[in-house]
Formats: sequence, C-alpha cells, structure tokens
Amino acid sequence: MFDLGTSFIASVGRDPNAVAIVDGDVRLTYAAWLKTISSVVAALDGLGLSAGDHVVTALQNRWEAATLHWACQFAGLIITPINWRAKADEIDYVIDNADAKAIVFEEVSVEAVRQSERAAGIIRIAVGEPASGSDLTFTKMTETAAPTAVPRAAADATSLMLYTSGTTAKPKGVPRRHRAERMAALAHVAQNLYGRGECTLGVMPLYHTMGVRSLLAMSLIGGTFVCLPRFDIVRALELIAAERITNLYLVPTLYHDLVHHPRFAGTDVSSVRKLGFAGAPMTDGLLAKLTDAFKPELFVNHYGSSEIYTFTINQDAAAKPGSAGKAGLNQHIRVVKLNAANHDDLAATDEEGEIIALASSDEAFEGYWRRPDADAKSLRQGWYFTGDTGFMDRDGDLFVTGRADDMIITGGENVSPVEIESCLSKHPAVGEVAVVGLPDERWGKIVVAFIVATAPVTAQELDQHCRTSGLANFKRPRRFEFIKAIPKSTVGKLLRRQLVAGDYEPATPARSDSHVA
Repeated sequence: MFDLGTSFIASVGRDPNAVAIVDGDVRLTYAAWLKTISSVVAALDGLGLSAGDHVVTALQNRWEAATLHWACQFAGLIITPINWRAKADEIDYVIDNADAKAIVFEEVSVEAVRQSERAAGIIRIAVGEPASGSDLTFTKMTETAAPTAVPRAAADATSLMLYTSGTTAKPKGVPRRHRAERMAALAHVAQNLYGRGECTLGVMPLYHTMGVRSLLAMSLIGGTFVCLPRFDIVRALELIAAERITNLYLVPTLYHDLVHHPRFAGTDVSSVRKLGFAGAPMTDGLLAKLTDAFKPELFVNHYGSSEIYTFTINQDAAAKPGSAGKAGLNQHIRVVKLNAANHDDLAATDEEGEIIALASSDEAFEGYWRRPDADAKSLRQGWYFTGDTGFMDRDGDLFVTGRADDMIITGGENVSPVEIESCLSKHPAVGEVAVVGLPDERWGKIVVAFIVATAPVTAQELDQHCRTSGLANFKRPRRFEFIKAIPKSTVGKLLRRQLVAGDYEPATPARSDSHVA
C-alpha cells in the first residue's frame, strides 16, 4: 500500500499543472508545490530531525501548515497539530506527552509558545512575522536548495497524531498510520462522490480530522484546497464565489452561520454541488434551509471520529432527517445495550444504546498514545466503544442521539437532547438551541432548553410548539432559557457542560415566564 508521500508523488504525476492549493496570493500547482515541499523536507533534515520524531504545529489553515503536513509525510516525521489558541500549559503538555522535537508557530500563537517552558528546549520554527533572533523561519526553509523529495516512510509508519479534546481529563493522543490516513481519504472521496478536479473550502482546522481529510482527499483527485485561516463568514462567501468552490465539508454550526448571514442571499453559490457535514448532528430546520439554499446534488451526513474516522454515511441527509445512515465502506457497526458487558449484547430495533464500531477497520487507529487506561475503556473484544448513544430503525439506519454522558435521566426516563433540539429548531423564532439536564430535587434532572431567538417568542409558545409537534410529554423542556450565544468549541461543537455550569450570557426574551407547566 502507498505511503502518503508516494501518494502525493503519484498525484503530481497525474495532474502536475492542476492548482493544488490557494491561500490569498499564493497559488501553487501540484508540480510547484512538490518543489516547495522538497525544500522543506531538506530543511527538516538539516535540523537533525529523524523519522518518528514528533513535530508540533500551532497554526491556522494557511498554505504553510498544509506544506508542513506533506513535508512530514515525506520525511517520516509525525506531524502533531494542536489548536492555535492553545495556552502555554497546554503546549507544555503536548510537547512533553509526545516527546516532540520541534514546534512550528505563527503570530496568533507566538505568545503562548514564548511562555511555554517546554518549547524553549526544542527547535522553534516561526511562520510569518513573529520570529526572534533564536527562531528559525519557515521562509528560509522554503528557500533551501533541494532535489525532488523521495518518500522515506513506510505505509505502516505513523503519519500524524491528533489530540482529542479533553473535558474532565487531559487530551488523548490519537496516532494514525499512513495507510489508515490514505484509506480514510479514499473512502472520503468515494462516499462524497468527489470527481477529478474538485475544489473545497479548507476551513476545518488541520488539527481536526475533518480538515486533514479534506486536504488528503483533494490530493487524490487533483483537487484544490482553498485555505481559509479561520472561519470568517464574509471571507468564506467571497472565496466560494471567486474560487468556484464545488464542495463544502463543515460542522453544522458553520453552515448555520453561513446561510443566516445577510450577505448569503447576494452571493453566487451555484458552483457548490455537494454538501457534507460531520462533527455533530444537524437539526431538521437547518437541513431544510440548506437544501433550499444550495439545492445540492449530494447532501452527506458523515458520522465518525478521530480514532476510527468513518462509522456511517447517509448520502441523502435531507430525505431522512436525523439519520446517520449505514456503515461506511470500511466499517461495520452495532448498537449494544447501555452499559453492555460485551459486543454481542445488542439493543433491539428502536432501542437506544451505545454505538460500537469494528476496530479492525482499514481506517482505524490502533490505540491511544501512552493511555492503556483509555484503551481498556474504549477498545474491547475487537470493537471500539464510541461513548455515543443511538438506535437502529427498522430500515437498519442509525440515528445518533448524543453522548452517553449527555443523556438526561428525568423521573427514571432516558431523554436524548438531540430529538428535542431538532423539534425546537423548526420553530421560526429559534435561531439556535441546545438542551441539557439540570439538577432537580424531585425529578433528578429536568430538561432545560437554551434558546438563541431570532424573533420575539415566549417560553409558553415554544412549549406549545413541542406539544403540537408530537414530542412525548416527559421529553418536553420544563424550562426555557434565552441566551445570547450557544457556547461552542473552536471547531463548532456544542459545549453542553458550559451551559450546565451556568457559563453563558442571558438574553432578555420579549415576554414570558421561563418555566412551563
């Protein structure tokens, strides 16, 4: 099987003159990009880095970050990208945990790197302007004279290590091999029906599996990766029109912000024919709005993770709202009973349980970095226990209902936030919604809906909407809180724990008592 460096060489052979990457004034063909990548490989060699060393990056989605990703694949280095917003102590943790030998940073991350004790003891490479006298510069690296790089990593070598976001514990390293990364990219091409020469908006971070997948998938088909360093709605709309973007692969939050922006209606988005989303469920209301706005040929709900990548695929997401579809090309899944002892303790049709996936998938990782405790919890009897809840319907389609930790147990009944969120999203005055369980002396927990309203609305009106929608009585929110913004992670994932902790800014509803009967 190809390693990723060989895969890139093959792409250059097929499409040397196709535009590979765009970032502002930078436009590189595959042939030209290979020359730059080769210079960076030679520069990395000159720094004394060896195959298997970890190179940490704290970069936005810029062409230099993508170039470093590919250079590490050729050199056999393990690229270890982290959030460019990481604090000094978080950088210290990753450098120490990965035994990293180098860190690459830019202006937005320079202060945290300067404050990092561990960064002071390794090679530091500056991208852009933040270099001090002791730092190397990426620009100098690209000027290094070099022959065309020869791939040095085997398909079984480790390609990169992503870190899962930690909530109550430190983030876990997820090492992934070249062959798993390439297989995941091939499956992504097939499952999203990408054709030769596609053009994608490269906005999902390259420290996130969705961003990496977009980068690799474009390389396999001679496609173009258009960099957007951080999500800026106006700039995203400008790039969609100017670069004739053909496909979007985003989290639901970014789609929401895109189609609700005042400039969306006046932007030519006709080139976008394929939509894909992952990272979180999409509400029925947003599915309908996107279908109307883009009229896509393909609308894919992709359910996966950094560890396994693809669990399931639904290639007609709008036709069956909420459905994550069936197992991907390289996967087999099951739903087992909550707290199941083993993988054979299957949940019945329509019964909510935990989603598990076969760990021997060609796309899968093989265990967490130095975390046997996490392996023991998640990898059992050849299966990966996701910690996600869901159920299979009579058609064999999977519905993901949330995280096991997010399940609300109220009066002895299990309630999934996702179903309630989808119901409320259909109300015309609801811009965004998040549902959590809050402690209650009588019920254990009560269902509470946090609403970002786009028009005057009362709690009583929203409660009536839930009643008439057919939502079961015990699932109806007992309280509505109107807030200014839903707390989210840097990649747009809903942070329910902040709502539980009271970490939000209230908004004043037009008129209502927040409690309902």
